Amino acid sequence: MSRVLLIEDDHAVRTGLELALTRQGHAVDAAESGERGLELLRATPPDVVVLDLMLPGMDGFEICRRIRAGGDLPIIMLTARDDDIDVVAGLEAGADDYVVKPVRPRVLEARIRAVLRRSAAGPGNAAAPPVERHRDLTIDRAALVVVRHGEPVGLAPTELRLLLELSATPGRVLSRQQLLELVWDHDYLGDSRLVDACVQRLRAKIEDDSSAPVYIQTVRGFGYRFGPL
Repeated sequence: MSRVLLIEDDHAVRTGLELALTRQGHAVDAAESGERGLELLRATPPDVVVLDLMLPGMDGFEICRRIRAGGDLPIIMLTARDDDIDVVAGLEAGADDYVVKPVRPRVLEARIRAVLRRSAAGPGNAAAPPVERHRDLTIDRAALVVVRHGEPVGLAPTELRLLLELSATPGRVLSRQQLLELVWDHDYLGDSRLVDACVQRLRAKIEDDSSAPVYIQTVRGFGYRFGPL
């Protein structure tokens, strides 16, 4: 049984999702505010956080940043609008995925199971060498450890999965849709913003200059590839 921390200020939405997720076999801790959510997180660490962006007081963006700064806990955000501003800002704050309101419980359940699979999954490509060295970057697929300049790099599960998939075949271009299927388990026409935001976060952690990336290279009009070639 997985434990879900649900942070949602709307009483009706919170109660409905709590009931639905409980029926689906999850243990749910529900909070009406970001501050209360952080208290519950410290008291009983969850397996995944479902976080509304529009919260009173401390908003969902700040909560997301605080959770991400403290570790690699999977985060799914709830947003009232499927627009670039809210979605991209939430993804850049560290969310792994998002669901647009009104939330369909089955969709949310599928996203929860997907992020939990990614969090628990091993290396993305068993055929790749267990330990790879690329200039100042070392990727240990067996231990799921990434080292840069001799120092461990803290990556969220989705960021790690993205790096493992890209680095498994250096020089090969993977489209955004391929990466959605490989990394996010989205087997439908998904949202490329998930990929782009995760690439930005990953570059910020492994590149010397994220504006001139060496490892995660953009192939305009196609997708991304892992370098250096």
